[in-house]
Amino acid sequence: MINDFFNLIFPKLCSSCEQTLLSSENVICTKCLLTLPKTGYHLDKDNPINKIFWGRVDVTMAAAFYSFTKGGKVQRLLHRLKYRGGEEVGEILGLHYGFELKTSEHFKGIDYIIPVPLHKNKLKKRGYNQSESFARGLSKSMKVPINITDLYRKIDSNTQTKKTRYKRWENVGDIFGVIESHDLGNKTILLVDDVVTTGATIEATAQVLVKLNCKVLVAAIACA
Repeated sequence: MINDFFNLIFPKLCSSCEQTLLSSENVICTKCLLTLPKTGYHLDKDNPINKIFWGRVDVTMAAAFYSFTKGGKVQRLLHRLKYRGGEEVGEILGLHYGFELKTSEHFKGIDYIIPVPLHKNKLKKRGYNQSESFARGLSKSMKVPINITDLYRKIDSNTQTKKTRYKRWENVGDIFGVIESHDLGNKTILLVDDVVTTGATIEATAQVLVKLNCKVLVAAIACA
């Protein structure tokens, strides 16, 4: 009764469509979860996201949960996640995507889920890593541990949002490193990020892991 009273005065809104959530709903309404534009890429090795990395870095499989369109519901979710303190958005999306990835033969035998790290300066400013919240949801549904200690960002590169394809690639050239005292060698890693556009950030991150003889899989919330 108390919850119902507070929901009446301060209604909880869907992070996608901003309609009032039912008492049984959490963060994103059922209608949006059913109608958001899923890609189905996790079932198809010849998908466009996977092809981005062909000839660039040895990524075994890559997929994204949703297609991104400007002004659409997925963009609103990502904006809420990255800029409006909506850390819970990443976790709920990861939870749902994890259940789908478990049905794919291409996402088996994963040792660790590793979110693309933020530099400590940006992490301090934002308060959380949006990719890490997505990774937490994936971890819960896939039953795979997260590793957020071994991979780190050496350089606080500028935002990628308004950069050209080449500038994005140039901006993330050699900015990731691995804690030498830890051993990721020969592991199967699910590398996760919020959005894949040109693939420059994932490429730079994956290169570090490939040098350790890791098998690298990639999952993102959306592709643009």
